[in-house]
Amino acid sequence: MDGVEETMSELTAIYAMWKREMIRFFRVKSRIIGSLGMPFLFLAVLGSGLNGVLNIPGLQGNYMQFITPGILGMVLLFNSIFAGVIVITDRQFGFLKETLVAPVKRSSIVFGKALGGATAAVIQGLLMLAIAMLLGVQVNLAAIPFVLLLMLLIATGFVSLGLAIASTMEDMQAFQLIMNFLVMPLFFLSGGLFPLTTAPDVVRWLSYIDPLTYGVDGLRYLLLGHTVFSIGIDLAVLTVFLIGSTLLAAHLFGKIEN
Repeated sequence: MDGVEETMSELTAIYAMWKREMIRFFRVKSRIIGSLGMPFLFLAVLGSGLNGVLNIPGLQGNYMQFITPGILGMVLLFNSIFAGVIVITDRQFGFLKETLVAPVKRSSIVFGKALGGATAAVIQGLLMLAIAMLLGVQVNLAAIPFVLLLMLLIATGFVSLGLAIASTMEDMQAFQLIMNFLVMPLFFLSGGLFPLTTAPDVVRWLSYIDPLTYGVDGLRYLLLGHTVFSIGIDLAVLTVFLIGSTLLAAHLFGKIEN
């Protein structure tokens, strides 16, 4: 019976953390709109400007079609990894101390926060996908449920990475500087804006160690039917990344003092 009660307590903690992140997300409407501004410009301006100019194999030169999975990856990456700032704000306002003294495992707190941040990122990703379709991008609608699951896998991994980094910091500005230094290379090396098959060897090899590369490749396969690796490899790498980043976040979060 004690084991059942303990399990229920941990699940309640996870749900409470998830619900809190959802409340924060829907309460700030400007965050939802603002987070889609830059991806929209990339898709609408860059995509339409180069549409028909660049010859993407298999897509008849439709550049906007090609970069749509990359733009979805951008939305997921930016909104997921910056969710780590929650740890710093909670520390500054004293909420973190109240959370840490709760009679639950810290790993449950981390998982709840990661799941909440990932859910918010996936919602923004779906909004971006809807905008892309309104701009004329054609996607495989039958694959949308699988796209949703893949986006959740990508987002949870990067939220956990953001939480891990934030757990070692107390200054919000320093966190934002490090995140800006990290997210742009992750995005540009992912193959979201150009085919990896035509990239220089150095760029291509660097992209292989970028987990977002496999997320974008998986999204491109589900939405457009094109892949550089295979959906199996994409899922395997993303799963390993998710497990590793979650364990790292739980470990570093557990070292935070009350």
